[in-house]
Amino acid sequence: MGDAVLKTTTTSGEGPDQKPSAEEDPGRGEEFAALFGPTPRGARLARRVAVRHLAEWGHPADSDLSCTVALLVAELVGNAVRHGRVPGRDFRLRLVLEARRVRVEVSDASSAAPPTAVQAPGADEVSGRGLVLVDVLADRWGVEKRVPVGKTVWAEVTVGT
Repeated sequence: MGDAVLKTTTTSGEGPDQKPSAEEDPGRGEEFAALFGPTPRGARLARRVAVRHLAEWGHPADSDLSCTVALLVAELVGNAVRHGRVPGRDFRLRLVLEARRVRVEVSDASSAAPPTAVQAPGADEVSGRGLVLVDVLADRWGVEKRVPVGKTVWAEVTVGT
């Protein structure tokens, strides 16, 4: 069952996990959340599901927003699979679409946080570019500790840019 979507949730409006800021319209929004197996196949499925939900919310797969979110999801879930994998634990993808932004959250059971000071790797290094891409593509991003275990890495992008 590792690669299957174990649970999905879609809601409109404000939910218990949503924290609208003063500038946002709390009555307008969409949310999707699902668990995926911590494998390359689970990561691909998470990216495809994210693109599908954005299309259902009015942002086609070939739109700039959808392409940006797809890249953010790919990098964040790729890191969860590579660096945040805990045997027997899935990762969670959560998307929140509000009037002015999309928030991507990827949660895993590892407490090891990624570096928040992003540095481009050397030209001869074969990895280390994922968070550089996240830093460039997202308007803002960060890491939050999860209770009772793990972390959530999140990224936000403005709708219409």
